[in-house]
Amino acid sequence: MKLKLFQVDAFAERVFEGNPAAVVPLPQWLDDDLLLRIAEENNLSETAFLVKSAAGYELRWFTPAAEVDLCGHATLAAAHVVFSHLGFDQDEVRFSSRSGELIVHRSEGGLMMDFPATRPTPVATPTAITEALGFEPNHVLLGYDHIVVLDNEQQVQSLVIDLTPLRQLDSRGVVVTAAGDQYDCVSRCFYPKLNVPEDPVTGSAHCQLAPYWAEQLQKSELNARQLSARGGTIRCVVKGERVQLYGRAVDYLIGTINL
Repeated sequence: MKLKLFQVDAFAERVFEGNPAAVVPLPQWLDDDLLLRIAEENNLSETAFLVKSAAGYELRWFTPAAEVDLCGHATLAAAHVVFSHLGFDQDEVRFSSRSGELIVHRSEGGLMMDFPATRPTPVATPTAITEALGFEPNHVLLGYDHIVVLDNEQQVQSLVIDLTPLRQLDSRGVVVTAAGDQYDCVSRCFYPKLNVPEDPVTGSAHCQLAPYWAEQLQKSELNARQLSARGGTIRCVVKGERVQLYGRAVDYLIGTINL
Protein backbone atom coordinates (compact mmCIF):
# COMPACT_ATOMS: atom_id res chain seq x y z
CA MET A 1 0.00 0.00 0.00
CA LYS A 2 1.22 3.50 -0.86
CA LEU A 3 -0.11 6.63 0.84
CA LYS A 4 0.54 10.26 0.03
CA LEU A 5 2.28 12.28 2.75
CA PHE A 6 2.27 16.07 2.95
CA GLN A 7 4.41 17.94 5.48
CA VAL A 8 3.06 21.44 5.95
CA ASP A 9 4.25 24.39 8.02
CA ALA A 10 1.09 25.82 9.61
CA PHE A 11 0.64 29.37 10.91
CA ALA A 12 3.58 30.29 8.67
CA GLU A 13 4.27 32.66 5.79
CA ARG A 14 7.27 30.60 4.57
CA VAL A 15 8.96 27.29 5.33
CA PHE A 16 10.80 26.83 8.62
CA GLU A 17 8.26 29.00 10.45
CA GLY A 18 5.15 28.12 12.40
CA ASN A 19 4.33 24.55 13.37
CA PRO A 20 5.04 21.56 11.08
CA ALA A 21 2.36 18.89 10.71
CA ALA A 22 2.04 15.79 8.57
CA VAL A 23 -1.17 15.20 6.61
CA VAL A 24 -2.05 11.75 5.26
CA PRO A 25 -5.20 11.33 3.12
CA LEU A 26 -6.62 7.77 3.37
CA PRO A 27 -9.03 5.86 1.12
CA GLN A 28 -10.63 4.44 4.30
CA TRP A 29 -9.73 4.19 7.97
CA LEU A 30 -6.82 1.93 8.81
CA ASP A 31 -6.19 0.15 12.10
CA ASP A 32 -5.55 2.60 14.94
CA ASP A 33 -2.25 0.93 15.80
CA LEU A 34 -1.02 1.49 12.25
CA LEU A 35 -2.07 5.15 12.35
CA LEU A 36 -0.13 5.58 15.59
CA ARG A 37 2.94 3.89 14.09
CA ILE A 38 2.81 6.24 11.10
CA ALA A 39 2.61 9.23 13.45
CA GLU A 40 5.51 7.87 15.47
CA GLU A 41 7.56 7.39 12.30
CA ASN A 42 6.79 10.93 11.15
CA ASN A 43 8.07 12.15 14.54
CA LEU A 44 6.21 15.46 14.36
CA SER A 45 3.99 16.86 17.08
CA GLU A 46 0.91 15.92 15.03
CA THR A 47 -0.08 13.79 12.05
CA ALA A 48 -3.56 14.44 10.63
CA PHE A 49 -5.42 11.63 8.83
CA LEU A 50 -8.29 12.37 6.44
CA VAL A 51 -11.05 10.22 4.95
CA LYS A 52 -13.54 11.67 2.45
CA SER A 53 -17.17 11.70 3.63
CA ALA A 54 -20.50 12.87 2.21
CA ALA A 55 -20.34 16.12 4.20
CA GLY A 56 -16.62 16.80 3.71
CA TYR A 57 -13.88 14.87 5.50
CA GLU A 58 -13.47 12.85 8.67
CA LEU A 59 -10.39 14.06 10.54
CA ARG A 60 -8.26 12.52 13.27
CA TRP A 61 -5.00 13.65 14.87
CA PHE A 62 -2.17 11.57 16.34
CA THR A 63 0.96 12.61 18.21
CA PRO A 64 3.86 10.12 18.28
CA ALA A 65 2.34 8.80 21.53
CA ALA A 66 -1.47 9.00 21.32
CA GLU A 67 -4.59 10.20 19.52
CA VAL A 68 -5.81 13.64 20.65
CA ASP A 69 -9.24 15.28 20.64
CA LEU A 70 -8.30 18.53 18.91
CA CYS A 71 -5.34 20.00 17.08
CA GLY A 72 -5.51 23.42 15.49
CA HIS A 73 -2.29 23.60 13.47
CA ALA A 74 -2.79 20.12 11.98
CA THR A 75 -6.37 21.09 11.04
CA LEU A 76 -5.01 24.17 9.27
CA ALA A 77 -2.46 21.94 7.52
CA ALA A 78 -5.18 19.43 6.57
CA ALA A 79 -7.38 22.19 5.11
CA HIS A 80 -4.40 23.49 3.14
CA VAL A 81 -3.90 20.01 1.64
CA VAL A 82 -7.61 19.68 0.81
CA PHE A 83 -7.72 23.06 -0.91
CA SER A 84 -4.33 22.86 -2.64
CA HIS A 85 -3.84 19.18 -3.50
CA LEU A 86 -7.07 17.16 -3.36
CA GLY A 87 -9.08 18.94 -6.06
CA PHE A 88 -11.52 20.53 -3.60
CA ASP A 89 -13.09 23.49 -5.43
CA GLN A 90 -15.28 25.04 -2.71
CA ASP A 91 -14.26 27.81 -0.31
CA GLU A 92 -15.42 25.98 2.84
CA VAL A 93 -14.51 22.50 4.02
CA ARG A 94 -16.19 20.73 6.94
CA PHE A 95 -14.35 18.21 9.07
CA SER A 96 -16.07 15.80 11.46
CA SER A 97 -13.89 15.04 14.47
CA ARG A 98 -13.84 13.95 18.09
CA SER A 99 -14.40 17.64 18.94
CA GLY A 100 -17.45 17.94 16.70
CA GLU A 101 -17.71 19.74 13.39
CA LEU A 102 -14.78 21.96 12.44
CA ILE A 103 -15.12 24.42 9.56
CA VAL A 104 -12.28 25.99 7.58
CA HIS A 105 -12.79 28.79 5.04
CA ARG A 106 -10.27 30.02 2.51
CA SER A 107 -9.88 33.61 1.41
CA GLU A 108 -7.27 35.95 0.04
CA GLY A 109 -6.16 36.56 3.62
CA GLY A 110 -5.41 32.88 4.27
CA LEU A 111 -7.40 30.20 6.08
CA MET A 112 -9.95 30.75 8.83
CA MET A 113 -10.81 27.90 11.22
CA ASP A 114 -14.10 27.91 13.12
CA PHE A 115 -13.69 25.91 16.34
CA PRO A 116 -15.71 25.38 19.54
CA ALA A 117 -14.64 27.70 22.36
CA THR A 118 -13.47 26.31 25.71
CA ARG A 119 -13.79 28.65 28.67
CA PRO A 120 -11.24 27.71 31.33
CA THR A 121 -12.17 27.99 34.99
CA PRO A 122 -9.92 28.90 37.97
CA VAL A 123 -8.49 26.00 39.98
CA ALA A 124 -6.07 25.54 42.84
CA THR A 125 -2.47 25.31 41.65
CA PRO A 126 -1.40 21.66 41.36
CA THR A 127 1.84 20.78 43.11
CA ALA A 128 3.21 19.48 39.81
CA ILE A 129 2.95 22.95 38.26
CA THR A 130 4.69 24.64 41.19
CA GLU A 131 7.49 22.07 40.95
CA ALA A 132 7.77 22.50 37.19
CA LEU A 133 7.94 26.30 37.34
CA GLY A 134 10.04 26.59 40.49
CA PHE A 135 7.53 29.06 41.97
CA GLU A 136 3.80 29.26 42.66
CA PRO A 137 1.95 31.31 40.03
CA ASN A 138 -0.82 33.74 40.88
CA HIS A 139 -3.48 32.27 38.60
CA VAL A 140 -4.10 28.77 37.22
CA LEU A 141 -7.13 27.79 35.16
CA LEU A 142 -8.29 24.50 33.70
CA GLY A 143 -9.72 23.83 30.26
CA TYR A 144 -8.47 20.72 28.52
CA ASP A 145 -5.02 22.11 29.43
CA HIS A 146 -3.86 23.72 32.65
CA ILE A 147 -3.38 27.42 31.90
CA VAL A 148 -0.85 29.34 33.96
CA VAL A 149 -1.25 33.13 33.83
CA LEU A 150 1.98 35.06 34.49
CA ASP A 151 2.54 38.76 35.09
CA ASN A 152 4.14 39.80 31.80
CA GLU A 153 5.55 38.73 28.44
CA GLN A 154 9.15 38.63 29.67
CA GLN A 155 8.25 35.99 32.27
CA VAL A 156 6.73 33.80 29.57
CA GLN A 157 9.65 34.32 27.19
CA SER A 158 12.39 33.56 29.72
CA LEU A 159 10.66 30.72 31.56
CA VAL A 160 12.75 27.59 32.09
CA ILE A 161 10.41 24.73 32.95
CA ASP A 162 11.03 21.24 34.36
CA LEU A 163 8.82 19.03 32.20
CA THR A 164 9.02 15.90 34.37
CA PRO A 165 6.41 16.93 37.00
CA LEU A 166 3.93 17.88 34.26
CA ARG A 167 3.51 14.21 33.37
CA GLN A 168 1.59 13.79 36.65
CA LEU A 169 -1.23 16.13 35.57
CA ASP A 170 -4.55 14.73 34.36
CA SER A 171 -4.85 17.45 31.69
CA ARG A 172 -3.38 17.31 28.17
CA GLY A 173 -0.59 19.75 29.04
CA VAL A 174 0.30 23.21 30.31
CA VAL A 175 -0.10 26.56 28.57
CA VAL A 176 1.78 29.51 30.05
CA THR A 177 0.41 32.91 29.06
CA ALA A 178 0.47 36.64 29.79
CA ALA A 179 -0.71 39.88 28.27
CA GLY A 180 1.68 40.89 25.49
CA ASP A 181 3.70 44.01 24.77
CA GLN A 182 3.05 44.21 21.00
CA TYR A 183 0.35 41.52 20.91
CA ASP A 184 -2.81 41.16 22.98
CA CYS A 185 -1.51 37.97 24.54
CA VAL A 186 1.49 35.67 24.33
CA SER A 187 1.94 32.03 25.27
CA ARG A 188 4.10 28.91 25.32
CA CYS A 189 2.68 25.36 25.30
CA PHE A 190 4.14 22.21 26.87
CA TYR A 191 2.86 18.65 26.27
CA PRO A 192 5.39 16.13 27.67
CA LYS A 193 2.69 13.45 28.14
CA LEU A 194 2.26 13.48 24.35
CA ASN A 195 6.02 13.43 23.67
CA VAL A 196 5.83 17.08 22.63
CA PRO A 197 8.11 18.98 25.06
CA GLU A 198 7.20 22.42 23.63
CA ASP A 199 4.77 22.87 20.76
CA PRO A 200 5.81 25.65 18.32
CA VAL A 201 2.33 27.07 17.54
CA THR A 202 -0.83 25.56 19.03
CA GLY A 203 -4.18 26.43 17.48
CA SER A 204 -6.22 24.40 19.96
CA ALA A 205 -4.66 26.21 22.91
CA HIS A 206 -6.10 29.44 21.55
CA CYS A 207 -9.62 27.98 21.74
CA GLN A 208 -9.04 28.38 25.50
CA LEU A 209 -6.79 31.45 25.51
CA ALA A 210 -8.97 33.58 23.24
CA PRO A 211 -12.13 33.39 25.42
CA TYR A 212 -10.06 34.07 28.55
CA TRP A 213 -8.19 37.08 27.16
CA ALA A 214 -11.29 38.41 25.37
CA GLU A 215 -12.96 38.65 28.77
CA GLN A 216 -9.89 40.09 30.48
CA LEU A 217 -9.24 42.71 27.79
CA GLN A 218 -12.90 43.34 26.94
CA LYS A 219 -12.38 42.81 23.22
CA SER A 220 -13.51 40.06 20.87
CA GLU A 221 -10.66 40.25 18.33
CA LEU A 222 -7.16 39.40 19.49
CA ASN A 223 -3.70 39.18 17.97
CA ALA A 224 -1.84 36.39 19.73
CA ARG A 225 1.79 35.34 19.52
CA GLN A 226 3.28 32.02 20.58
CA LEU A 227 6.83 32.56 21.83
CA SER A 228 8.43 29.26 20.82
CA ALA A 229 11.78 29.13 19.01
CA ARG A 230 9.97 28.97 15.63
CA GLY A 231 7.20 31.32 16.72
CA GLY A 232 3.85 32.00 15.16
CA THR A 233 1.03 34.54 15.10
CA ILE A 234 -2.69 33.72 15.29
CA ARG A 235 -5.52 36.21 14.87
CA CYS A 236 -8.43 35.12 17.06
CA VAL A 237 -12.05 36.24 16.94
CA VAL A 238 -14.41 35.12 19.73
CA LYS A 239 -18.03 34.76 18.62
CA GLY A 240 -20.18 33.35 21.40
CA GLU A 241 -19.29 29.71 21.86
CA ARG A 242 -17.03 29.61 18.79
CA VAL A 243 -13.51 30.85 18.14
CA GLN A 244 -12.25 31.80 14.69
CA LEU A 245 -8.50 31.31 14.17
CA TYR A 246 -6.77 32.85 11.15
CA GLY A 247 -3.47 31.70 9.65
CA ARG A 248 -1.57 30.58 6.56
CA ALA A 249 0.18 27.33 5.65
CA VAL A 250 2.93 26.39 3.20
CA ASP A 251 4.18 23.08 1.76
CA TYR A 252 7.52 21.80 2.95
CA LEU A 253 7.50 18.22 1.66
CA ILE A 254 5.35 15.91 -0.48
CA GLY A 255 6.19 12.22 -0.42
CA THR A 256 4.95 8.64 -0.37
CA ILE A 257 4.51 6.25 2.55
CA ASN A 258 5.27 2.62 1.64
CA LEU A 259 3.41 0.05 3.76
